[in-house]
Amino acid sequence: MAGPTLSLFDLAQRGMSAQLVRMNAAASNLANADTVAGTEDGAYRPLRPVFAEDLDRASGLAAVHVTSVVRDKAAPIREHNPDHPLADANGDIWKAPVDENAEMVEMLESARQYQNMVEALSTAKQLILETVRLK
Repeated sequence: MAGPTLSLFDLAQRGMSAQLVRMNAAASNLANADTVAGTEDGAYRPLRPVFAEDLDRASGLAAVHVTSVVRDKAAPIREHNPDHPLADANGDIWKAPVDENAEMVEMLESARQYQNMVEALSTAKQLILETVRLK
């Protein structure tokens, strides 16, 4: 990575941004968990953020960034329900392949990581304030 040396605040900002993308993807997946479609191609597929490491060679610190958000390749779940208005000619509907429990764990984990970074920033702020007071 080229550019200025990363500070604690830069690292926290990047980490918080990555966790926010992770949390938004999980929220979108949860919101679409029970959706159905009339075709396999039309069914919702979960979002997955892809992360990459940024290494600051000057300081040896590593940060994270989101390279992309992609659709999961999980196959939609076919269910025979001929009475459903979206049913195809065979009477099948296609449900989104979202594991609600896994998405809740993902959301809780990203919220906890975000909170940890807020705490780290708060501690750094307190240390800076104490250092300024000593002068």
